[in-house]
Amino acid sequence: MQDWQRDRIGSARRGENPAVMARMTASFAVIGDVQFLPGYSVALVDRPGIERLSDLPRADRTRFLADMDALGEAVEQACRARDPQFRRVNLEILGNIDPFLHAHVWPRYDWEPADLVNGPVWLHPKQRWSDTTTALGPQHQQLRDDIVSYLPPSQLSAS
Repeated sequence: MQDWQRDRIGSARRGENPAVMARMTASFAVIGDVQFLPGYSVALVDRPGIERLSDLPRADRTRFLADMDALGEAVEQACRARDPQFRRVNLEILGNIDPFLHAHVWPRYDWEPADLVNGPVWLHPKQRWSDTTTALGPQHQQLRDDIVSYLPPSQLSAS
């Protein structure tokens, strides 16, 4: 684990998190560490100490959820344009392992194994999560750029 992965929010706020694609109104749009489902992204809350959606004041909750929605749509558009077997996007706020508010944006594809494509992404074999051939790297720069190009300007932060 790299230093920025130990403090994802702090490193994003300091501009040291290389997975950050864009600063949004209440979150950071982040590309996932694993890309076995190309386009996997995360809306990462923009302030430390927020563990769950209900920790945010209502107006900030609405902004975070709007960011999640915008990131989900951007991933959908980018993945649909790149792969004719794109199926849909799954959005999830879980927080069972990482103790900070974040929303997973999982693109799903018809080429996924038949026994997995209709279930939650978490059923993919454990080795897929640590496969070095699909780990985030420079080969994903165009995918990152494509996702960012679909983010609406109204959801991007000026700061």
